[in-house]
Amino acid sequence: MNATVTEAELQAWVDGRLPPARAGAVDTYLELHPAEAARLQAYREQNAALRAVFNPLLDEPVPAAMTARPPGRGPGPAPAWPLPLRAAAMLALTLAGGGAGWLLHGAADQAALQALSADNAPNAAASLAALPRRAALAHVVYTPEVRHPVEVGADQQAHLVAWLSKRLGAPLKPPQLAAQGYELEGGRLLPGQSGPVAQFMYRDAGGARLTLYVSTEQTHNRETGFRFAQEGQVGVFYWIDGQFGYALSGNLDKAALAKVANAVYSQLEPAL
Repeated sequence: MNATVTEAELQAWVDGRLPPARAGAVDTYLELHPAEAARLQAYREQNAALRAVFNPLLDEPVPAAMTARPPGRGPGPAPAWPLPLRAAAMLALTLAGGGAGWLLHGAADQAALQALSADNAPNAAASLAALPRRAALAHVVYTPEVRHPVEVGADQQAHLVAWLSKRLGAPLKPPQLAAQGYELEGGRLLPGQSGPVAQFMYRDAGGARLTLYVSTEQTHNRETGFRFAQEGQVGVFYWIDGQFGYALSGNLDKAALAKVANAVYSQLEPAL
């Protein structure tokens, strides 16, 4: 790192908190280091996408289960929230304040995903409803990445498929979407609601990305047809096929995303 510009200052630039006196030095640094400029711009876009997904949650009423006292409990301080809820609340406050650039950098991505996906949904309907939101969150966290969008690239596809299949305990088959203009970029392992899930990432010639989120946690859900959810700027087509839950996410209009989702389904359904 340049001695005159620190990583903390770069992250302050991402979050819009850089002191005006340092703006000139940082702008000059970014002009001389285009790769760094691209990295920070990706963080800015990531922050905007996360706010679009989660800011509406700040206006929702607090669930009664989080405010009710246990039966028989008298006056006094309420019990502390469980750790996953505290982590999710801290993340929501950070997003609202504009500080997500540093929090979601590096290893914190995994912690944020794990906290926010710990829904512990009490029934199948709630679990199904959570699927597109978890997929959209994973999409907005990883698609802006310039250097590390995936853990294993498509050049190691056999290894990627074998690894994710072993971790999920079921055979996976990433669809081929060249006919729709998208090439497999690679994939990664993510924490789900109660175990590991897989994410496959695709990219078109213009750099636009789609992600396919695959879960094997759907033991309590019946099979479903296509459903559509709009999570901020991210559209999600999702469906259940046996134990598998699939969610295709992208910043496309509904009709365009539906065409790709149909192509995905036609390749996956016969094999599972």
